[in-house]
Amino acid sequence: MSSSQRRFVGQTVLVTGASLGVGRAVAHAFHAEGANVVMVARRLGPLEEAAKGLERAACIAADVADVGALGGLVDACVARFGGLDGLVNNAGLHSRGPVERNAAEDLAAMVDVNLRAPIVLTRLALPQLLARRGFVVQVASLAGKVPLEGAATYSATKFGLRAFSIALAQEVSERGVRACLVSPGPIDTGFIMDELDRVEDIVFSQAMCTADDVARMVLDCAEDGQIERQYPESGGRLATLGYLMPGLRRRLKPLLEARGRAVKERLRRERRG
Repeated sequence: MSSSQRRFVGQTVLVTGASLGVGRAVAHAFHAEGANVVMVARRLGPLEEAAKGLERAACIAADVADVGALGGLVDACVARFGGLDGLVNNAGLHSRGPVERNAAEDLAAMVDVNLRAPIVLTRLALPQLLARRGFVVQVASLAGKVPLEGAATYSATKFGLRAFSIALAQEVSERGVRACLVSPGPIDTGFIMDELDRVEDIVFSQAMCTADDVARMVLDCAEDGQIERQYPESGGRLATLGYLMPGLRRRLKPLLEARGRAVKERLRRERRG
């Protein structure tokens, strides 16, 4: 790809949760399109491994749940690359199971990582994004469109993140900042596959995408400012319908769970080889 064809040449993009899965794919995709990437995750070793082969990458070990550390991430982008053009809030945490089976500290950690951190980091990045007419993309979920039992707090954080992003777009779009979100269904990464038996059956009733699929959605939103992209589109429509018509969702639930169980069993067999 020539430099004239790349979409983000010379821009600097901050990506959280960048050591693996979607975050790693997003960082690599922006770099391939000419951007400088600042990759953030809790552990430096996996980050540096994820950044191998990237010439214009900086790695920062930080816990986004620590609000005090977030301002330093924006400062690091400015110090290293002269500014910040884009932010991708991807870091996520999911403690699966019914609310009563989760420790209160685990529920609070989900809120801190999945919702508080993106809101605060977006606020801290806004002066740079406004000055450079940049973008912010939140990685949400179809779980943020319809409540999912067994994932009540996770769904709540993604509902909140989606609401924040859509409202933010109304605040800043006329000032040149593209505020967007992507809402995928199940993604073929360790976030789900490493906990296959604990993931709710209904999750697998939707088509599964890859980390690269999500990265493409993120980059397309960053370029054109479309407020939300979903995968699969049919899943997004079904989630909206389920939220607006809970009675219909209750009637469809057994069918969707059965479909999901069949997919989960196939995945188990594939993992066993």
